[in-house]
Amino acid sequence: MSEIKHPATLDAEQRRTQIEMNGIEVIDESERTAKPSDLFWPWFAANVSVFGISYAAFVYGFGVSFGQAVLVAAIGITISFALVGIIAIAGKRGSAPTMVLSRAAFGVTGQRVPGYVSWLVSIGWETFLAIMATLATATVFERLGWGGGTTTKILAAAFTAAVIVLASVAGYHIIMRLQSILTWATGAMTIVYIALTLDELDWAAIGAIPSGSAQAVIGALVMVMTGFGLGWINIAADWSRYQSRDASGAKIVAWNTFGGAIAPVILVTYGLLLAGSRPDLQDGIAADPIGTLAEVLPTWFLLPFLITAVLALISGAVLGIYSSGLTLLSLGVRIPRPAAAFIDGMILTAGTVWVVFFAQDFLGPFQSFLITLGVPLAAWAGVMIADITLRQREYDELALFDAKGIYGAWDWTSVITMVVASVIGWGLVINAFADEAAWNNWQGYLLGPLGLGGRDGDWAWANIGVLAALLIGFGVTYVARRGTVARQEGR
Repeated sequence: MSEIKHPATLDAEQRRTQIEMNGIEVIDESERTAKPSDLFWPWFAANVSVFGISYAAFVYGFGVSFGQAVLVAAIGITISFALVGIIAIAGKRGSAPTMVLSRAAFGVTGQRVPGYVSWLVSIGWETFLAIMATLATATVFERLGWGGGTTTKILAAAFTAAVIVLASVAGYHIIMRLQSILTWATGAMTIVYIALTLDELDWAAIGAIPSGSAQAVIGALVMVMTGFGLGWINIAADWSRYQSRDASGAKIVAWNTFGGAIAPVILVTYGLLLAGSRPDLQDGIAADPIGTLAEVLPTWFLLPFLITAVLALISGAVLGIYSSGLTLLSLGVRIPRPAAAFIDGMILTAGTVWVVFFAQDFLGPFQSFLITLGVPLAAWAGVMIADITLRQREYDELALFDAKGIYGAWDWTSVITMVVASVIGWGLVINAFADEAAWNNWQGYLLGPLGLGGRDGDWAWANIGVLAALLIGFGVTYVARRGTVARQEGR
């Protein structure tokens, strides 16, 4: 009988082809072999989706011009992924998942407060991606004359869920290899899509789009930041925890930023050209972001386009479900990592089936719920970024798992900061789906008292509550916890 090796004794090639058994524990020294440049592949593959082109319609929805929208896309996407890169530094320092490293800021038990928010956000957004993949398949099949009805949707949902679940169960090494392959496939097909639709551009129509107010620009900026980098920020360290000890923090930030931002900046910019030329696309994108983009394609390219779009959406969903499994373990669920990923994959599958086949009016409320969670997630990110900035040494690995260690059970400064920042943030945003999710119309309660015009004023749609939560979380933590971090590090 052949000897079964412990994961720490496996060579690099064996690890790349086996199911990852590492959970939330600190990665063994022998497995920390990744380079900062390796981070390019997962972030690029997850964000090269043609869904980025669809975002242009959402940006124009704020009433901005083409020039303003391009500026918003370039700045918002780049900054948001730079923030992801800063969180990724923690992965190199502690070689543990993001929500485990968050214990240093919130306490070993207190981390569950942002942990539950993170888990819900990850599950929600990845379910949304799976839903988009299913709807896109039905739309393209209908255009091809193959039928886009129930049978097509069942097969599409089953295929999408199966790939996402299997890849997330397989784990880090197989996902990294898969993402490097998907990068080339989806990137090449996306370039073909752009080439085939260039004749749709109407420069006169693009130039005629009127400029928007400062509030409109800020609102579009916040939406872009939330939809791209900030949507991934709670899982950043999950993909950098295999980095070697001597990896450069600056390079980790740079490769995260470059890998995550380069494709969306190009895709959103092109989407702004396309949507600006064809205003009729904007209405369709709201209901079916991917399928609508197929309307401007020749029939022969519809199937390659569909494959590319679905694979890109799956790529993003795999990253999220893998990380949501790790978050589930950090909340105290005692099961192997593959089992946690499988459970979350089943939740994703159930959510996709419900929305596609049974829900009468669910997509709007679903998105409203996820956007609402973006405020406390931004508050957590502010706290975490400040905590990482204050630290000069690596984490105490044992204390991350011991409520009696130097990080304690609860860090009430961080917990209260996150709660207060969230309350203020919710008061400065409004429910974008007021009709579909009337139960969420309680937001925006500070817009009137602060003289910002109330829920119907110019600032209502600027969503400044997300930025407020992020900045409050960062500012309060950077000032109030400076001494705490110094004591934890023995300085």
